[in-house]
Amino acid sequence: MAGGAQFTPADTESRYEVFHTDCAARDVVGHVTSRWGIWVLISLQRNDLRFYELRESIQGISEKMLAQSLRALVQDGLIWRQVEPTTPPQVTYGLTEFGRDVSEPLVELFDRITRRLAPTAG
Repeated sequence: MAGGAQFTPADTESRYEVFHTDCAARDVVGHVTSRWGIWVLISLQRNDLRFYELRESIQGISEKMLAQSLRALVQDGLIWRQVEPTTPPQVTYGLTEFGRDVSEPLVELFDRITRRLAPTAG
């Protein structure tokens, strides 16, 4: 988990430069709000999941896109990855403290949207 974005101290001067292309926060925001990143974070808000459980919980995501999203979110320090040395290896993912801070408003946003939508027939 070392090297993630949450370990970089934010000084007051540089943290407001989010509109500059070299701002590190832009990459993290891009990964969080990507097509699949948001769903990974919301799925992990409930509990830690293995790769295949994540794939099943997020309908429409390919293994390739899930792997790419997970890799980016781990690198950003939003989620952790634990590999159990079995055959085949079992890989579990969960939210870091930083990931929980970021995902809570996403869950709230999703809840607000779904409360406003009319129920579908079905």
